[in-house]
Amino acid sequence: MKIAFIGYEANIKNRVGSNQYAFELLKAFHRLDQENEYAVYLPSKPLLDLPQERKNWHYKVVGPRRFWSLFALPLALLKEKPKVDLIFNPGHYSPLLFPAPLYISIMDLGYLRFPEHFSKKIYWKLRLGTAFSLKRASFVFPISEATQNDIIKYYRLRKDRIRVSYPGIDHQSFNLKAKDEKKIARVKRKYKIKGDYLFYLGTLKPSKNIKGLIKAFKIIKDKGLNLKLVITGKKGWLYEDIFAEVKRLDLVQEVVFTGFADEDDVPSLMAGAEVFVLPSFFEGFGIPAIEAMACSVPVVISKAGSLPEIVDKAGVVVNPDDHQDIARGIKEALSKKEELTKLGLERAKKFTWENCAKKILKVLTEEK
Repeated sequence: MKIAFIGYEANIKNRVGSNQYAFELLKAFHRLDQENEYAVYLPSKPLLDLPQERKNWHYKVVGPRRFWSLFALPLALLKEKPKVDLIFNPGHYSPLLFPAPLYISIMDLGYLRFPEHFSKKIYWKLRLGTAFSLKRASFVFPISEATQNDIIKYYRLRKDRIRVSYPGIDHQSFNLKAKDEKKIARVKRKYKIKGDYLFYLGTLKPSKNIKGLIKAFKIIKDKGLNLKLVITGKKGWLYEDIFAEVKRLDLVQEVVFTGFADEDDVPSLMAGAEVFVLPSFFEGFGIPAIEAMACSVPVVISKAGSLPEIVDKAGVVVNPDDHQDIARGIKEALSKKEELTKLGLERAKKFTWENCAKKILKVLTEEK
């Protein structure tokens, strides 16, 4: 069978969220499936860390990049010889036209629940692009039960067209070995982090509720806990209020913004934290929470989207709308570190990219 893999999301240097998902699935498909032929479509030359080409694995670089899904990609798919048997797109934005059954992954539908957390441009891109893809897809792979439920609720898809496929984490990087004290000390020097710290990892955007975290951190500081707050991630959209909140609460010396951290530094930043906090208003999955648990770091998560489903009993659950409750959760996690880290280590084993890829490949190969 010949499979077209839409690799645009994977071929990005500073990967977060959907980029990381697409990249890890691409690697897992390459490792697990030696039988089928793959044509991986990209708008630009493949980055060096993408899987190497081989007899049944080839990259197809097609342009122009502008409006790629509308023009360049559909034309290339239609011209492909021999024709592809199916198309897999690990994301929301599918080609305008396609010559074979389409299979897609969906991260979350948070833009429908919280449109105010998105710029108008991104909101309409997500709303129109996702609706278009879901309507035309033969099969859909949501990354959590929560996302599956939203797809059924908002788009009325039949459940037999859906298969939940949990993402994984890189267990070779995020594990107990990441607690190497020398490596942790090195990254703390590199990013100018002094002392013990709470940690947030993710894009800086409203849906992540970073302002709520900062307010909770202020409560903790006022009660005398000697901790810093380290916020790691690239700027997304509508992020200006985050920096303004730090200034307003007089926390400039207590909050460290690292920006987008080097990939090799993230496991040590995670492993060095006292607590990892993800107080999002909505999450389709929440990979960093699993990474933290794999590094034996207790996690605080919000009762929103998929997070309670993913973390289960291995973390402290808080109300994202109540910064007092977020502060309460952080203090609870600090007091229950031993119990939570034990539960978290066991829970994290459930999530691997191999498991995710196998579930998807089973559908792709059986449905043909």
